[in-house]
Amino acid sequence: MLKRVIDLVLLVLTVPLWFPLLVITAIAVRIFLGSPVFFHQIRAGQDGRPFCLIKFRTMRDLRGPDGTLLEDSLRLTPFGIWLRSTSLDELPELLLVLLGKMSLVGPRPLLLEYNARYSAEQSLRLQALPGLTGWAQINGRNTTTWNDRFALDAWYVKNRSWWLDLKIIARTVSLVLRREGVNAPGHATMKEFKPELTAGHPPKS
Repeated sequence: MLKRVIDLVLLVLTVPLWFPLLVITAIAVRIFLGSPVFFHQIRAGQDGRPFCLIKFRTMRDLRGPDGTLLEDSLRLTPFGIWLRSTSLDELPELLLVLLGKMSLVGPRPLLLEYNARYSAEQSLRLQALPGLTGWAQINGRNTTTWNDRFALDAWYVKNRSWWLDLKIIARTVSLVLRREGVNAPGHATMKEFKPELTAGHPPKS
């Protein structure tokens, strides 16, 4: 309950900052990338329940001769890269925080099909509401391996507190301003999570 109160208080107090930025970014996306302005995708929420994630679109809808989408690096535009580097593409998720689908702080929401790929320890991340930012995001963001990210998520779930959340939020602001850890090494976006062994068993070291 306290976590929810902190989320709402911080969002309401900062409305004059983020709401105009949300509107301006939406207009810019419409100008530079066209319609649709928003990117929708089903992600896993608390306890693995599905919910619809909303972000600003950063890629063009480019497809190959067989109709499949081209790889991310080919669909990303300079404007889309800038949106990602500034984290402005994440602004619509603030509306999901208001609705209680997400929290300001928590493990990042990932694809629904990943639920069956987690080990028992990794699945701890599903016990918390997904967050706009999290412990993994201030400790490497997308430059860490999946195993490291999930270990950081599990640590957060075991040690979460309102004080830790405030620390993560403050550190996130600093990292966003410096645009650190946006891309995984050698990838335009974070590569797909593919565990080495079946779900329920830890991957090889």
